[in-house]
Amino acid sequence: MNRYPHTLIAMLVSLVQHRELLWGLVRRDFIGRYKGSFFGIFWSLFNPLLMLAIYTLVFSVAFKARWGGGEESKVTFAIVLFSGIIVHSFFAECLNRAPSLITSCPNYVKKVVFPLEMLPWMALVSALLNFLISFCVLFVFCLLAGVAIQSGTFLIPLILLPLILMTLGFSWILCSLGVYLRDLSQMMGVFLTVALFMAPIFYPIESLPGPYQAVLVWNPITLPVLELRDLMLWGRPIHWRAWAVSLLIGVSICQLGYWWFQKSRRGFADVL
Repeated sequence: MNRYPHTLIAMLVSLVQHRELLWGLVRRDFIGRYKGSFFGIFWSLFNPLLMLAIYTLVFSVAFKARWGGGEESKVTFAIVLFSGIIVHSFFAECLNRAPSLITSCPNYVKKVVFPLEMLPWMALVSALLNFLISFCVLFVFCLLAGVAIQSGTFLIPLILLPLILMTLGFSWILCSLGVYLRDLSQMMGVFLTVALFMAPIFYPIESLPGPYQAVLVWNPITLPVLELRDLMLWGRPIHWRAWAVSLLIGVSICQLGYWWFQKSRRGFADVL
């Protein structure tokens, strides 16, 4: 019976060894997603921009929602809203794809000696590319709208690191469970919708009572959303203690996810 190493060191070694394969998978996945379409990569911008327009219309016009006191333009509301949407979109894209990563590639399991642990990496990097495109749109929109971009913006990769590690760990878990539980793909849509509204994306977290705020902080995307806005738009420093705790949780979930994937992958061929 094959034994697969499952430590974080083994994970990093595998990543380095298969980095060229990973880049080839990401390139094929990212380009192939828009291959043959008339608008091409524009579709990676269209969906978040459409949702941005709809949410802005509903929350800032119909519901009269505001982020702070006093007068606030719809452009400012849209920028703050979009900064939260792109974080959730990254998280949602990875977790939506995870349960079907193995089942959609049965030949990699049965007929080819293939490092299956690279598939969640592929989905993660592809989602990060989409995040980068959306972030560039946000950055340009801020410049065009005359919104000041704070100097802490360059620290955004740092505050996203815990979320990236958590997402990778969750992806490994869901990737393996998706082989055995085919209903998991359908369940993810419900979970991610709950995660969207249980994060301070459409409303400031300060508008909620204390007990509700304590619940929301356990949402994996809450702290990254808050920190991204603080660094880029409002010029506030990083909450280092909260970041350190989230990093520790992220590393733990990443390790757990990789361990679970390596332990469960021996049964993939039997199920597929």
